[in-house]
Amino acid sequence: MPTDCISYSETNYFSKLILDYLEKKEELSPFYHRFPEIGNFEAQIKEKQQSFSSENRKVLVESLKKQYNGVEISDATLDHIEALSKDTTFTITTGHQLNLFTGPLYFLYKIISVINLTKILKKKHPEYDFVPIYWMATEDHDFAEINYFNLNGKKFQWNSTEKGAGIDAVGYLSTEGLKEVFELFSSEIGGGKDAEYLKFLFKNAYLKHSNLTEATRYLANELFKEYGLVIMGAQQPELKKLFIPFAENELLEQRSFKTTKENTEKLSNLGYNVQVNPREINLFYLNNGYRERIIKRDGRFYVHEKQIEWTKEEIIAELHEQPQHFSPNVMMRPLFQEVILPNLCYIGGGGELAYWLELKDYFEAENVPFPMLLLRNSALLQTEKQKEKRKKLDISNKELFLKQHELINRKVRKISNIDIDFSKQKEYLVNQFQEMYDLAQKTDKSFLGAVKAQEVKQLKGLDHLEKRLLKAQKRKLKDEVSRIAALQNQLFPNKSLQERQTNFSEVYAMYGQELLDTLFEHLNPLEQHFKILTFGTK
Repeated sequence: MPTDCISYSETNYFSKLILDYLEKKEELSPFYHRFPEIGNFEAQIKEKQQSFSSENRKVLVESLKKQYNGVEISDATLDHIEALSKDTTFTITTGHQLNLFTGPLYFLYKIISVINLTKILKKKHPEYDFVPIYWMATEDHDFAEINYFNLNGKKFQWNSTEKGAGIDAVGYLSTEGLKEVFELFSSEIGGGKDAEYLKFLFKNAYLKHSNLTEATRYLANELFKEYGLVIMGAQQPELKKLFIPFAENELLEQRSFKTTKENTEKLSNLGYNVQVNPREINLFYLNNGYRERIIKRDGRFYVHEKQIEWTKEEIIAELHEQPQHFSPNVMMRPLFQEVILPNLCYIGGGGELAYWLELKDYFEAENVPFPMLLLRNSALLQTEKQKEKRKKLDISNKELFLKQHELINRKVRKISNIDIDFSKQKEYLVNQFQEMYDLAQKTDKSFLGAVKAQEVKQLKGLDHLEKRLLKAQKRKLKDEVSRIAALQNQLFPNKSLQERQTNFSEVYAMYGQELLDTLFEHLNPLEQHFKILTFGTK
């Protein structure tokens, strides 16, 4: 399997914050605890071991066993769940929305990054065990972000009859209506052994499970059970009960807001875009499928757009009696995760790591160890034929990631038999006008403005001529331009990273298990490079 790589900065798809984090820029050091390097895990293990109680382990194990009730569990996954009862077992975690049929390819990259890191750590620290966790965002409410997937350039969308009828937490959504999506998918994916397996997966996940949580658990389990992946939701009362003291601090002291507000301001002052701005209370009220913000006003607590309100004493009593009704938002969910898991490292995308970097002071205020933050693996998958086309077009891997107009302009300039770069002419013009400026200084200084205006006009004229010449050459070289655009459109659907657009089924239908085997072989989460993987023709 041929493999290449480029740096994340060369892709032009990652934020300044993430690139600076990967380079361990000094100004970002206050926002994380330990950088995810293999030599730093031992200290993280010791710290988490001392803070995570055996009582919490017992609750976690029993909850996971309940969640897997009725699921065909592999020996590897069962062993991992049982191992979590020991104080020498730790987790590596990633989280993901309940996207329809996994959503984009990076769903696989996240989970494979987690599984591969547990293997690396076990080899380095054989005296400990490491469990890969996929945290399902069952309480998320962004239905529009998860109700579709892209296959062969077509969008397959699920229009739930429940969404908009009071069900906000997507994990509670009925899978009704997905039969129509399955039929369209079956028609598109075609035949063959691997296509039939994909139909089997979709049908058993979405037509034989009553809600989106259980459908997603089935799907992820089928894909990764042999690797020991543990799939969990966190809406269970026994897990929410462990979070009661922290939710109480949020309601009474607005602790997350007070501790993260300063960090968001610091990040902004350093020139970084802030991913999430905290609310004064970062908890939702979750009941009967609806999920709405909790608001404090004039000493009382209210549920946004609901006829529900409490005194301080009443809402604390509700929290202790019905902890499952309180749902953390994006600012509190990381703390909830680290409270109920013996976790060492969170693996996520750039956007996820950006909001985690706002939270270190909040964790310190709650006396919960802050995990290591590791950017998930990224990859571009190409065929041998596409690679050969790229070489014939004389496009480097780095150039492939340019915006399309930049790539085409660069290649047209390179392959043209005339010089389209007017830089020399512009430089000559600037020098000529410098003599005019010298002359104006010796005569009437009001003449300077006229000279400047004329210089600007003539430089703009050269720019215009250069663009017209480039446009003319594009027409002349339209075959080359067409081939360049076609190749890039294949590898960057919707002019975006492939991993953010393409569903795994499109590649699996061609390569089957080879897809997963290849990703497991080449995606090393501690290697901070963007991988380019080439598949042979089948």
